Amino acid sequence: MADDRHTGCRRGYSSSPRSRRLCAGVGLAALVAGLAMPAILSPASAQTGIDQLAATSPDAPMLLQADELVYDNDAGTISAVGDVRIDYDGSRLVARQVTYVEHTGRMVAIGDVEILQPDGTRLVADEIDITDDFREGFLNSLRVVTPDNTRFVAESAERRDGNVTVFNQGIYTACEPCEEQPERPPLWQIKSQRTIWNAEEKTVRFEHARFEFFGVPIAYMPVFTTADPTVKRKTGFLAPSFRFAEELGFGVRVPFFVNLAPNYDVMLTGTGYTRQGFLGEAEFRHRLHNGIYNLKIAGIQQQRTGAFGAGTVDNLNPDRGMIGTSGAFTINPRWQFGWNGMLQSDKNFARTYSISGFNTEVVRNEAWLTGLSGQNFFDARVMHFDVQESTLDPGGRNTQQPNVLPSTDYNYVLSRPVAGGQLSFNVNTRGIVRETAETRLAAGPANDNFATFGTDGNSWRFTAETEWKRTFTAPGGLLVTPILHAQGDSTILDINAAGPLSQTMETTGTALAANGTHWRGMATAGVEARLPLLVTAPGSTHVFEPIGQVFVRPDAPNNVVLPNEDAQSLVFDASTLFDRDKFSGYDRIEGGIRANAGIRYSGTLGESWSTTGVFGQSFHLAGDNPYDDADLVNAGADSGLETDRSDYVAHAGVRHASGFAASADARFDETDFDLRRADGGISFTNATIALAANYALIKAQPTYGFNTDRQEISGSGSLRFAEYWRVLGSATFDISNNRMTNRSIGLAYDDECFQFGLSYTETVDTADAVKRTFGITFAARTLGDFGITSSGLDF
Repeated sequence: MADDRHTGCRRGYSSSPRSRRLCAGVGLAALVAGLAMPAILSPASAQTGIDQLAATSPDAPMLLQADELVYDNDAGTISAVGDVRIDYDGSRLVARQVTYVEHTGRMVAIGDVEILQPDGTRLVADEIDITDDFREGFLNSLRVVTPDNTRFVAESAERRDGNVTVFNQGIYTACEPCEEQPERPPLWQIKSQRTIWNAEEKTVRFEHARFEFFGVPIAYMPVFTTADPTVKRKTGFLAPSFRFAEELGFGVRVPFFVNLAPNYDVMLTGTGYTRQGFLGEAEFRHRLHNGIYNLKIAGIQQQRTGAFGAGTVDNLNPDRGMIGTSGAFTINPRWQFGWNGMLQSDKNFARTYSISGFNTEVVRNEAWLTGLSGQNFFDARVMHFDVQESTLDPGGRNTQQPNVLPSTDYNYVLSRPVAGGQLSFNVNTRGIVRETAETRLAAGPANDNFATFGTDGNSWRFTAETEWKRTFTAPGGLLVTPILHAQGDSTILDINAAGPLSQTMETTGTALAANGTHWRGMATAGVEARLPLLVTAPGSTHVFEPIGQVFVRPDAPNNVVLPNEDAQSLVFDASTLFDRDKFSGYDRIEGGIRANAGIRYSGTLGESWSTTGVFGQSFHLAGDNPYDDADLVNAGADSGLETDRSDYVAHAGVRHASGFAASADARFDETDFDLRRADGGISFTNATIALAANYALIKAQPTYGFNTDRQEISGSGSLRFAEYWRVLGSATFDISNNRMTNRSIGLAYDDECFQFGLSYTETVDTADAVKRTFGITFAARTLGDFGITSSGLDF
């Protein structure tokens, strides 16, 4: 008969009208440590298994709370009965009754059993029956919820041989139940007749599995095996993807992951195309203690080269392949180095077959070394640019790309003031090796906009400069900053070009400097004066800051006869108005006496609005105007700076806390205030809608080969029309040529467990060829991503 005594306890107990707390011995403690059966989820979800929980601290204290504790000496059982709660080593068990059977070594918990584990996993079952060594057991009506909201339900589960657990009639999902209708099927779920977890082999096997969407079966798999969720890296197949292209046909891409070690692996990928055959890829990745590098190879023997356009590199090369590598390493907290490079059988293979990491239009092959310490910076790199294009040589751009051997930058700012001001140094070097000159249009008297954007041959330049500046505060709040700057460089030329290399706006031809070494220097003395004026009013604050600058220096020597590789992009606008030198690189330097004048504004209106503005003009006062001197690329032409009194430049911007923002930049002719260049944008974003529109105008620039105005308007938007659904689209319209150059539309669904997207894009090139691309992607959380992309050209 039952005996309500307790013996062998290490400490006593206290009682209350509803409970007693006492030590119940090793059997119940082990029960709490091991009752949590493994939740067999998906490859990316969390899992807690018996083996993991059994490895608890044997010296951890146990606290038991129950209505009563019953010792049945005749049956050899110890039972905790009524509102049982056991806390042991971070785990918690509640049930109506927990019993340990001494002679069979089995532990049983029945009645609304719930186990909460230290990681937050919650396990619920009607009954749990397991041996005290955790080798065999049975669970009835199992339900598991993990901390990341993945859920697993099974009618029953059975533990075998200490490392195999079989779940019968299991359902797995990563979706939370609907709050309004919890009985409704989740967005997606996987049902299987049996799910077998092997703790020793770290595998999960699903038998007769169905993938259901809103309760409707859409896919069936007789058997599939995946890695144990506790395994982050395991050899096996990954999710396939799909692609369609007119020249390639339909393709199925199947990756196979090989886990060689915790810090290095191999990815083998095969893609079968219906028109071109089998594409093979292999990638090796290796992570070291201070960085990571990879090596990738890919190749195909094309079956139908005629599917590509005649006269293209894709059409002429049946056997195609590539090898690529990249890496990045940290030497110490201040220094890093790395590389990125690709070699391929022809110049368009990686782009045609979308080889990941190497499929951009321009691939920059480089090796680099970078250092950063406070305000000091060093960067050195060698570079070669591969333009991936289908055009055959010599008509393409790829052969005109340079080798940069090398390019270095070193910036150093003294930490202590010098004569009360800041002293900084900068060094830049650049070497260029190019086989074929990069030219625009054809040379000759009839082409007054001919330019050479890159010379064939070799050139090296070394530049060193220093700048000192200090700000003084004069009476009335006037801020005066004197600026001293000095620069010197040498250029070594060994080029093959001869004769006129550029027809310019003021000469019939500019001859390049002779081969050899060329020196030049520049010294600048300048002063800047600013007077910030604060204006306040009820609910608003405004700061107006008139600014004036004057820079005095001699004329720039050798500007128009030396190669210009890094100062070709010259945009004069409000952002460059107050720059000491408005050229974008070191190959051109500004000379002569110049003044910049304007006003800068910022303000706040209430607690929600903020505004900015700039307006001003630049003046060439004396000496030679470098922006009126045409070099080999006609830099400075039609820039707005080529006259003694520059164009006006302006900027205005406004922003509201609601998500509204607008900005506009413009350049106006200095004589008639005609608009020469403009770009503006307006946007609005909140939880429901996102809208953006942009406009750009560039007036005709005949010297650059643009004889007509260029205007373009673009827009994009996204509307959330339901809780998880969005429709989105974008379009770009070329106003000058009256044609749509790009448009796209898409539909997207995105919630906590599932993502889905449809997209359609049309792109029109300069030859009016239309490229259409259709894409579909979906991702079920913890299961992986799947997608199909198709593209084709209509001529």
